Amino acid sequence: MGDMANSSIEFHPKPQQQREAPHAGGFGCTLAELRSLMELRGAEALQKIQEAYGDVGGLCRRLKTSPTEGDLLPADGVLIQGNDLKLDESSLTGESDHVRKSADKDPMLLSGTHVMEGSGRMVVTAVGVNSQTGIIFTLLGAGGEEEEKKDKKGKQQDGAMESSQTKAKKQDGAVAMEMQPLKSAEGGEMEEREKKKANVPKKEKSVLQGKLTKLAVQIGKAGLVMSAITVIILVLYFVIETFVVDGRAWLAECTPVYVQYFVKFFIIGVTVLVVAVPEGLPLAVTISLAYSVKKMMKDNNLVRHLDACETMGNATAICSDKTGTLTTNRMTVVQSYLGDTHYKEVPAPNALTPKILDLLVHAISINSAYTTKILPPEKEGALPRQVGNKTECALLGFVLDLKRDFQPVREQIPEDKLYKVYTFNSVRKSMSTAIRMPDGGFRLFSKGASEILLKKCTNILNSNGELRGFRPRDRDDMVKKIIEPMACDGLRTICIAYRDFSAGQEPDWDDENEVVGDLTCIAVVGIEDPVRPEVPEAIRKCQRAGITVRMVTGDNINTARAIAAKCGIIQPGEDFLCLEGKEFNRRIRNEKGEIEQERLDKVWPKLRVLARSSPTDKHTLVKGIIDSTTGEQRQVVAVTGDGTNDGPALKKADVGFAMGIAGTDVAKEASDIILTDDNFTSIVKAVMWGRNVYDSISKFLQFQLTVNVVAVIVAFTGACITQDSPLKAVQMLWVNLIMDTFASLALATEPPTESLLLRKPYGRDKPLISRTMMKNILGHAVYQLTIIFTLLFVGELFFDIDSGRNAPLHSPPSEHYTIIFNTFVMMQLFNEINARKIHGERNVFDGIFSNPIFCTIVLGTFAIQIVIVQFGGKPFSCSPLSTEQWLWCLFVGVGELVWGQVIATIPTSQLKCLKEAGHGPGKDEMTDEELAEGEEEIDHAERELRRGQILWFRGLNRIQTQIRVVKAFRSSLYEGLEKPESKTSIHNFMATPEFLINDYTHNIPLIDDTDVDENEERLRAPPPPSPNQNNNAIDSGIYLTTHVTKSATSSAFSSSPGSPLHSMETSL
Repeated sequence: MGDMANSSIEFHPKPQQQREAPHAGGFGCTLAELRSLMELRGAEALQKIQEAYGDVGGLCRRLKTSPTEGDLLPADGVLIQGNDLKLDESSLTGESDHVRKSADKDPMLLSGTHVMEGSGRMVVTAVGVNSQTGIIFTLLGAGGEEEEKKDKKGKQQDGAMESSQTKAKKQDGAVAMEMQPLKSAEGGEMEEREKKKANVPKKEKSVLQGKLTKLAVQIGKAGLVMSAITVIILVLYFVIETFVVDGRAWLAECTPVYVQYFVKFFIIGVTVLVVAVPEGLPLAVTISLAYSVKKMMKDNNLVRHLDACETMGNATAICSDKTGTLTTNRMTVVQSYLGDTHYKEVPAPNALTPKILDLLVHAISINSAYTTKILPPEKEGALPRQVGNKTECALLGFVLDLKRDFQPVREQIPEDKLYKVYTFNSVRKSMSTAIRMPDGGFRLFSKGASEILLKKCTNILNSNGELRGFRPRDRDDMVKKIIEPMACDGLRTICIAYRDFSAGQEPDWDDENEVVGDLTCIAVVGIEDPVRPEVPEAIRKCQRAGITVRMVTGDNINTARAIAAKCGIIQPGEDFLCLEGKEFNRRIRNEKGEIEQERLDKVWPKLRVLARSSPTDKHTLVKGIIDSTTGEQRQVVAVTGDGTNDGPALKKADVGFAMGIAGTDVAKEASDIILTDDNFTSIVKAVMWGRNVYDSISKFLQFQLTVNVVAVIVAFTGACITQDSPLKAVQMLWVNLIMDTFASLALATEPPTESLLLRKPYGRDKPLISRTMMKNILGHAVYQLTIIFTLLFVGELFFDIDSGRNAPLHSPPSEHYTIIFNTFVMMQLFNEINARKIHGERNVFDGIFSNPIFCTIVLGTFAIQIVIVQFGGKPFSCSPLSTEQWLWCLFVGVGELVWGQVIATIPTSQLKCLKEAGHGPGKDEMTDEELAEGEEEIDHAERELRRGQILWFRGLNRIQTQIRVVKAFRSSLYEGLEKPESKTSIHNFMATPEFLINDYTHNIPLIDDTDVDENEERLRAPPPPSPNQNNNAIDSGIYLTTHVTKSATSSAFSSSPGSPLHSMETSL
């Protein structure tokens, strides 16, 4: 049994919590002090507290906790006795309203929730991974370490049934278990490896990495073939010409010369290969991502996983939490009816008569719990902290918005001066406080649900602050004109009223109905958790960019629908779905309670609001959208959340956004990007940066592939025709440096523009090189090859210089080949400016000065090129050029810009022959990757070895089973069944208390479809009825799935002859 209370009343939970988490750090007490304190009881404990800390409040201060803000429950339990107990369950449900707990109404207390008011006693029912918080952590894959500890004990018989991937999956409160096969020495090692893999945070390569790897491999192979052909042709040509045509014999003294020729050919081949292989691609990705991450920090996006930034550019759906993400998570008065006027926002203080304002301030300040208050913000730039009841905080905030303060009123009339208080409860739905007036009379302030309190009002204050009659007809009128419109806007309406008693007539305070009657209405206010002002515009931008925004919340459906309409998530006249969690589950599950992807595919495309949803529902929705194969492209899902309850969905999503200020540590740990300002607009910035990364890589590819194509063809053709590459090895390496390293730096650091949000997301399957880019690459390659071949074959006539063709082996550098090299580099420099645009835009200079890195690199490269040509000499195979020759080179380079405009006029749609390149991995490959669940790449030999081990285990297992069957028949069969020695039978496994799982709703599969291989065998065994009705273990039919996956995780089960598994043995 455990006692549990708010620390201002009794001393219980906090030290316990410390004991649970000694690593939390930063507390004013050591673990040893707390342990010794917890060993004491009764008077001794009180004396120790008084000596060491003064009182309980002092202890709380030492522990850096506040007695008023509630204690954290460390375990799940059932309330057996309580006094006005209220819990804040926002860490689990995301909803800020306090939940009243009582033994006869709602006795379930969950770990991770805070006690806000009252006290109580509970019996602990679940701790650790079995508690609600534990289940969420398990969904996050955090249960791994505990399982590893269990494994180290190495009890083989228990080990036979232990969880294979330590991912106990929760389905509507049920903890799922996968069963672990027989262990051996090798099996144990493999299991360790599997464990490590299970803890790898990301399942697969990011979309962009997949596409780039595939493209780079293809280009590399092409380059290798070209370089090999070049070397072979050069060697054959030389050999045939020298030894066959000229008829020379191989003389020993000529061998060094021939070897030098062969080495020269080999160097040319290597050069072609080096130029062809795009080794700058990974660099460009890294630079682009690292640069974006640094800049995103200024846009309030703290990126935790580098690839999340790029994935965000492909996002097609955002599933957002409501409370704290789309809204401010602060109840606020947004409309009011004061002095015969309906204000749609907070009125200016001078618009109200002093009498009404004074009465309103007193009515709110006095008639609310004095523990409820608004404190200054903890962090700069954050909103003031609301402590206590959220509704009362909203009213106190209204007082502050009216430029008045509630604290002086409370100091003037402290809590002990209050004459009579009728506290709020669910029956009266109002709270009333009476104070004694200076003249000896009494004043009663009352507040409560408007539909209840207005019936008790007989007067109302008019615009001058004077009383006027309030008849039933007036009330109906007010309901129709004021209260119903407020309710339609999703507001909760509260009436504030007062009543004066003259000095002579003290009422009978026990007769509450008499006292709280004949009231005068001061105001009716509408409160809500308001939408953040910047959210509607941000959502509009997302929708324009082709991203669907869905709201997933634990709040009721009416509030959720109203907020969704205000945000612009749902538009009038649209075909959309707003579902509650129960209805959502009913639609996506079959009769057996299993989630079916086909059913889910019918629901999610139209679903815009999912209300009253559990953490599992959110996880199911996200997983369903990601796994869906309907539509022309696969979905990339981003999820936003701030509570512990959002953790599993954040982890499952392609990109998880957590709130930096309001977010819990669990949410931040599960996320990929943290929004440091809790602002939905920052998500739009992340989309912009993500798309920019994608475009930057495409720009770099367009530029680099043009250089690749030209350099390889020039080297190949030149070598074949003139037995020498027009571009020498060192020159090629300089070109490679320009086009790889410098260009990746220049093009990968382009800042994003708003225009990126005007197109649809690329999605997973869009190729990296579009047809427009292919047109640009081939178009510019044609121009460059034409110029270079013209210079190569007739350049010496045009410039009136000596030809550089067919030069002997160690001849000095020629002006002819230097002009070719210089022209080539100039064309690349100007083509780099062309490469800034990849969607066929004409103005390639647009925004060029907003990227200083680009300008620096282009000018820097130009300066170094002048130095290399004029002073490079023999190492660079360059001969200094005259001014006229330089101007010609520049003229041809500038021609690239003109040619770019010519290419832009050719419509891409006419060029049907062009192919796209750089597709992502196909759907089949993708599903394989997902099935692997983060499996490291393993070679085929290892895979075969694993297969062998699985077969070996299976054979061994069968022999064991057969031996056991023989033994069972030798002794009594029944005895063998009644007294099992280990938990090998499913029935025995199910009957051990820690695995009993019970429910009365529906049966749910315990193993995710993605984890199950195609050749799996399923077995379903209904468990015996269980006496244990734990609040988090809730599933009546339990499915135990035995399957054989690619890895050795699940090979075979040892089973007793009477167990249902025995009959499965042969089919396994």
